[in-house]
Amino acid sequence: MQISKMAVEGGGKEMNEIKTQFTTREGVYKLLTHSEYSRPNRVPFNSQGSNPVKVSFVNVNDQSGNGERICFNVGRELYFYIYKGVRKAADLSKPIDKRIYKGTQPTCHDFNPLTATADSVSLLVGFSAGQVQLIDPIKKETSKLFNEERLIDKTRVTCVRWVPGSESQFLVAHASGSMYLYNVDHGCGTTAPHYQLLRQGEGFAVHTCKSKQARNPLQRWTVGRGTLNEFAFSPDGKHLACVSQDGFLRVFGFDGAELYGSMKSYFGGLLCVCWSPDGHYVVAGGEDDLVTVWSFAACRVVARGHGHKSWVSVVAFDQCTTNIGADGDAPAEFSGSDDDFQDQQHFGGGGGGGCRGRERANSAQSHLSKRNSTDGRGLNGSYRFGSVGQDTQLCLWDLTEDILYPLPLSRTRTHTNVMNATTTNNPPSSTAGTNGSGSGSTSSGSGDKTGTPSNAQTNCLSSSPLPRSNSLPHSTAPPGGSTPNSHPKASSIIDSALIATGVHKFATLALHESRKERQHDKEHRRNHSVGYIGSKSNDKLNQLSSGLRSAATGTVTTATAAGRTLGTELCPRMEEVPLLEPLVCKKVAHERLTVLIFLDDCLVTACQEGFVCTWARPGKGLLSSQNPGNSPSGTVV
Repeated sequence: MQISKMAVEGGGKEMNEIKTQFTTREGVYKLLTHSEYSRPNRVPFNSQGSNPVKVSFVNVNDQSGNGERICFNVGRELYFYIYKGVRKAADLSKPIDKRIYKGTQPTCHDFNPLTATADSVSLLVGFSAGQVQLIDPIKKETSKLFNEERLIDKTRVTCVRWVPGSESQFLVAHASGSMYLYNVDHGCGTTAPHYQLLRQGEGFAVHTCKSKQARNPLQRWTVGRGTLNEFAFSPDGKHLACVSQDGFLRVFGFDGAELYGSMKSYFGGLLCVCWSPDGHYVVAGGEDDLVTVWSFAACRVVARGHGHKSWVSVVAFDQCTTNIGADGDAPAEFSGSDDDFQDQQHFGGGGGGGCRGRERANSAQSHLSKRNSTDGRGLNGSYRFGSVGQDTQLCLWDLTEDILYPLPLSRTRTHTNVMNATTTNNPPSSTAGTNGSGSGSTSSGSGDKTGTPSNAQTNCLSSSPLPRSNSLPHSTAPPGGSTPNSHPKASSIIDSALIATGVHKFATLALHESRKERQHDKEHRRNHSVGYIGSKSNDKLNQLSSGLRSAATGTVTTATAAGRTLGTELCPRMEEVPLLEPLVCKKVAHERLTVLIFLDDCLVTACQEGFVCTWARPGKGLLSSQNPGNSPSGTVV
């Protein structure tokens, strides 16, 4: 008994240990302890009631070789340093600039890379009271203060970004759910702005400022319901992806202010978003503990990833380990059974026109033939992205050809853990929460989407139910379920409510059902929000149940409307898309993680305690090799 008890305790200690290095197929990533940036006293920050720590980088093209600059906020403080990365130890005693604010806190910031020089940089800083400040930390100057009197918006700034390719325009998101377009050369006026409608659509409206003289804001975007948590520009700067507390990802054509496509979270709000380096995929994370991959060309969810045990704070692509391929063309996605494949070839898919359907099927078939060529090597077409969350874990994910170019199911099986649900040991189930993983290996619904925005705009916004492929098990009728005499609306919502019963089970599912991981989950629930998420999903289920009567009478509430998105292209069921497992999933901090940035020779994380950590890529840890005593201890995990 003593041996067993010691083993359990040892396992629990190992699970709670902060990792200082981890290994991937490229090699070992190592934490460089002397490249850690924080407040000069290195004392952990009391993070209760404070805004998340954020980090921004800019390269000023310094001829000395130290061109990288780093800015981060901790509580009421803002720091600006020379970032030495893996080359030299950080010198915290000499910040280039340090600012302490009273009555408000920095919430986010962004450098303008176009105007950055060794003598001057333009840094935008958003604040908890709604203002936006333009500063030059090298010259230690404050240029302008926008929304100073809070006449434009009184809520917290959640995200601020320079418009790509512009030296003067920037975009600001607020907790009110609005975004504002500013120009640094214009003032904000002494009265509240008046607006006139420019464009509106489902879930959004864009207004311009009505004024005889040029003034800020140039535009006001109202997006979704609740807080607009983050937005990101596409690599070419033409599109804008926004995630909101209402759980929607919305992608807009920025210049035309037109909605291109959307996606709904499995439940809860979406908190973070990013684009792949080629602009073909958007990844979002949030309160459903998942990372969701959305295809820009097909306007649909192509995969979900589960590895976090709490809310996902940040998602980011790694441009250095992402291998897109030489052609650079958008991937031709195809999923479904052999019959679906033949239908696409001969009949062109759905109602989008036979020509587009044949082109898409031929493109997919061409890719499959290349992939099965005699040389035995796969095509170069994989993406690496990472995520960090409130569970203090760093996850790395590989989006591979098995997901991007799934073969027809009767010919091969994709290498995702969703296939395990089809074994004889695990009978098929219609909900992800009952068995811990969805069944099926590909995302169903081989529609007629194309990669051109003009053709895809009308198709992206449809929310028709996804057809299931022949290999996916159909839902069994629940005991006491709907009968032919049942009300169709109530039957539909009952089905959504039954699906929702498994949500909280799935959200807290461990990757491996072992004894020590269950002990780790108990420790985690004490410090993080998994229990809250589970109760929140139960609340949503109660809301769905309470909406049955309103559905029978023909009225639609917000809860019932949200429930009806499940099983559509907006929000496929868990078994209808591939489920990714993380390549790496390691605990790397004591407090919730708020930053993940990939650089050429390292990746950078930061936690709410105010510590900014540098992880050297394999073969790039010059600092640890020059200072053996400073290299991190511990074994490779």
